[in-house]
Amino acid sequence: MKWARIKTKDETILTGVVNAGAFHPRAALGSDEPVGDSIAMEHLTLLAPVVPGKFIGLWNNFHASAEKNGWTPPEHPLYFFKADTSLTGPDTEVAIPQGIGRVLFEGELGIVIGETCANVSEEEAAKAILGYTCVNDFTALQVLTADNAFPQWTRSKSYDGFGVVGPFIETELDWEKLEIKVMVGARERQSYPASDMIMPPAKIVSKLSQDMTLRPGDLIASGTSLGARPVKPGDHVTVSIAGIGDVAVTMTG
Repeated sequence: MKWARIKTKDETILTGVVNAGAFHPRAALGSDEPVGDSIAMEHLTLLAPVVPGKFIGLWNNFHASAEKNGWTPPEHPLYFFKADTSLTGPDTEVAIPQGIGRVLFEGELGIVIGETCANVSEEEAAKAILGYTCVNDFTALQVLTADNAFPQWTRSKSYDGFGVVGPFIETELDWEKLEIKVMVGARERQSYPASDMIMPPAKIVSKLSQDMTLRPGDLIASGTSLGARPVKPGDHVTVSIAGIGDVAVTMTG
């Protein structure tokens, strides 16, 4: 099942499911309760499919990048938060602020929480996952490393538009079979298997739930692997995951 969040021509914002080329409004994300008639998709604008209460990103969660960089695989997720105002959806523009230096794309698999969970086991965590989405976790690399005493994870990843999410949340996927790809223009610039994760989704959710209560709509970007590269104004950047779809933005400056 594909969940989406949309805007109608009269600026109404709705959450619901997409089926057979139509959008079917629901009372809330994950709800079975219909609220109104279906709408043809061509009359709608896709937004980020979720507005997370917590937008969490992981670092060092793929074996290939850990091995190449000499990083020790962590025993607990290494994570940061992205500001809610970093959120944007498909087919938008992302401005690179003046003076921040190089900005990297990072194509990632996003984990969307469907049930409140705290101190849960991996088995319980797996049941708390609503589904998966595409994420582009943009990073201002020179901002991140500007202060030797304090890596600025949140600042470097929280500029407006630096958290691209969409186009849908898919609930019926085998995450281990997914491939995360990033295109810059017509060139494939990143491609790696989700199965290379150091910590799989259920373990991530279980571990994070030891630190904080996770609530429906919270979003976890599961980290990226090799191939993240700089982008510049004018670049058209697309994250693609088969079964979920493509989420593309255009960089401006």
